[in-house]
Amino acid sequence: QDDCSEFRSQFEAGGRLSCTRENAPVRDASGKQHTNKCLMCAEKFKKEAQRGGGTVQRNKLPASERTNQVRCS
Repeated sequence: QDDCSEFRSQFEAGGRLSCTRENAPVRDASGKQHTNKCLMCAEKFKKEAQRGGGTVQRNKLPASERTNQVRCS
């Protein structure tokens, strides 16, 4: 069961979830306490994205393939 299903559609492509700062403590499956459910899910999604098994996978180019862009006026 996905306790964070209500927040998945709000998860941004950049790997972020915008949450309020309301104080409604909740514990995750491991027993860790979070300020509220949204912040708990944001941490969960971030970990999933870092492992590559989450909702969003970031596509980053290796340093050798990046180019520096110069801004012209």
